[in-house]
Amino acid sequence: MTETILQIIEVIRSNSSFLLTTHEGPDGDAIGSSLALASFLRKIGKDVTIHYQDPVPDLYAFLPGSDSVLSHIPIRDYDVSVILDIGERKRAGNEFCDFTQVNTSINIDHHLSCEKFGDFNLIDSQAAATGALVYRIAHAYGYQFDRETALCIYVAILTDTGSFRYSNANREAFTIAGEMIDYGINAWDVAEQLYENQPQKRLELLARCLPTLDVFKDGLAASVVITSDMYAASGADAELTDGFVNYPRSIRGVEVAIFFRQLAYRKFKVGFRSKGKVNVAAFSAALGGGGHHNAAGCTVEGSLDEVKATVYSIVEASL
Repeated sequence: MTETILQIIEVIRSNSSFLLTTHEGPDGDAIGSSLALASFLRKIGKDVTIHYQDPVPDLYAFLPGSDSVLSHIPIRDYDVSVILDIGERKRAGNEFCDFTQVNTSINIDHHLSCEKFGDFNLIDSQAAATGALVYRIAHAYGYQFDRETALCIYVAILTDTGSFRYSNANREAFTIAGEMIDYGINAWDVAEQLYENQPQKRLELLARCLPTLDVFKDGLAASVVITSDMYAASGADAELTDGFVNYPRSIRGVEVAIFFRQLAYRKFKVGFRSKGKVNVAAFSAALGGGGHHNAAGCTVEGSLDEVKATVYSIVEASL
């Protein structure tokens, strides 16, 4: 048990009201870890408010507590804010960053380049997911896990390890997931919710995305694109693009995959994925973003051609 975890436990014991948040466009780990922490805190008698800048995607609406997430922060005083899986504080959004009625802040994250913006910072890039860090805190507290909390932690770890396919699927990830199964989690039920329950319009959007496939640098890198026009034509939205970057990464010989997703006119979100040999966090950092060795992202302004040229030059120089 680390000193930081002991300090966080003391903060939990000695305070009563908590404000939780995570990054914009929340993924499985962001949602799972924050809902798991909220479940734990509520069941030990704490007053918990959860705020996300963006809504919970339908994909994760089956998680306990997802319906308690607020789009706006109630104006009141909070003893503690907990920021999870965020990398850099600004990713929580303007409303949270401008909110000042909090006495103490805790930062829990596993990003390689996470800012230490909290009064207490539990950051471990070796953790498979932020959900694993929430587990460590709850376990060290002596919390008696139940199915609701276990389900959220299980989904956090399952999704951030790519169903245990990614290199971050370490022994701790399997151990925690196995323990969560003991609390009544049905692995097939969860897999069905996450992977066998997609809306038709997601496939229609994917059908427009795949023809943009571009393989370059002698087959070492590949990219795909989603534009605003593709959203309009399919009726889909950004939350349904989760996993699209895995298609170019799955190509034999490709070491780096890139996903260009249009956010607005002359503005693109760029996601990087690596099979392990290349540190894509370095690409993201060079463009003002952050992330992990194998998964990172940033935002780049310009036309699609300009953004691709900028990103390709950085990737090609490294490869």
